[in-house]
Amino acid sequence: MTDDVIVVGGGLAGLVAARRLAERGADVTVLERRETVGGRVQSRTRDGFTLDRGFQVLFTGYPAVKRELDLDALDLRRFKPGAIIARPSERSVLSDPLRDPTAAVESFFNHEIPLSDKLRTLLLRRELRSRDLASIFDGRDTDIRTYLREWGFSEAYVNNFVAPFYGGITLDRSLSTSKRVFEYTFAVLSKGHTAVPADGMGAITAQLADRAAAAGATIETDTRVTGVEPTDDGTVEITTTEEGRRAEAAIVATDPRAAAELTGIDSIPIDGRASVTQYYSLPAGAGPGTDRRILLNAKGGVASEADTASGEEIPGVDTPNAMVPLTEVAPEYAPGDRELLCATFLGERPVEVSDEELFERAQRTLESWYPERTFGGLEHVWTERIQFGQFRQPPGIHETLPDVRDPDGSVYLAGEYTHWSSIQGAMESGRVVTKAVLADGLGSSQ
Repeated sequence: MTDDVIVVGGGLAGLVAARRLAERGADVTVLERRETVGGRVQSRTRDGFTLDRGFQVLFTGYPAVKRELDLDALDLRRFKPGAIIARPSERSVLSDPLRDPTAAVESFFNHEIPLSDKLRTLLLRRELRSRDLASIFDGRDTDIRTYLREWGFSEAYVNNFVAPFYGGITLDRSLSTSKRVFEYTFAVLSKGHTAVPADGMGAITAQLADRAAAAGATIETDTRVTGVEPTDDGTVEITTTEEGRRAEAAIVATDPRAAAELTGIDSIPIDGRASVTQYYSLPAGAGPGTDRRILLNAKGGVASEADTASGEEIPGVDTPNAMVPLTEVAPEYAPGDRELLCATFLGERPVEVSDEELFERAQRTLESWYPERTFGGLEHVWTERIQFGQFRQPPGIHETLPDVRDPDGSVYLAGEYTHWSSIQGAMESGRVVTKAVLADGLGSSQ
């Protein structure tokens, strides 16, 4: 038996492609090696807590998110714009006065950030909102830090706010990532909301899987694909640990390293950024109380992971980059008598540190930010260690990424590594690969 299309990998890209092809009448089968679909966008339940696979959020302003998801059905819980900049004995709010007028006065008098930077941020916001998002990936590129310097932003703004905030988005507190990622996400944040589904980020992939199945796609889990080979007759032979399969076309929608191994495409980026997210619980009412805002670690203003010679603690590496009171945003993430918060550590070094040491670092950091409080009731719930959170995106990388048609024969690629590392990039790749398969006359039985 020959399928029209076999999709290898049940992450965001693969599920979007499966649904779109099935809606066009294709006989589609998704083969996922794990017990559940979702790739990196998953949630688990433990002792009544909802734990995402690392701290993640959904930007509702992403075009692909609006196109591929039923946002109302996800029952989203929204963060407040901006963040709280925290350092020992000091906390201050920095928000968008246009989207969060209740914090306008507090943000205006925020002493961490000069007034000139606040005004410059509004000018940058106006410029990026007016740009076509697709055009952002055209033209000259540089790193985020250089880009902000060229705009005239102060080191205080860059180190105290942008480094921890975009460190969380890019897993790169040094701000060596392409400015295109900054511009795109900055524009999207000014147009939409930052949110999580009430049932956790895994609800996103659950919805995509349900919609793919409703369209007629078959989803098989616990199925590891070991080979994807085009044949002389134009079909594709897919080898699994159990059996061989054949299809008119195959879409490789796995993680980058697996995709590179299966297809032999050297331009797939396999150099990734790591992070650790640790989850903690507190008795109800004992949380930090941020009014649905993220706490950003501005301690010392040290932004580069390479700057270790001084022996100073590096925010994001030796101490959390950010802490998030999750149940202030989504009470459903914890039982009614508990609160849930998480801390994210960036880079390779925290991956090797014990759960107990990470917990102690997070507790010391939290208590330094709130010297008037004690957090003796803080309890460790879970530690999520992610070796490959996203691929590195230095300036110029986006011109080198593979095309969906780069593999030989009727084999195609789908994944954020064909666009840029984000939920937007993954979902958009699912749409683009569908168009390519159909344009080549494959994948439709109609």
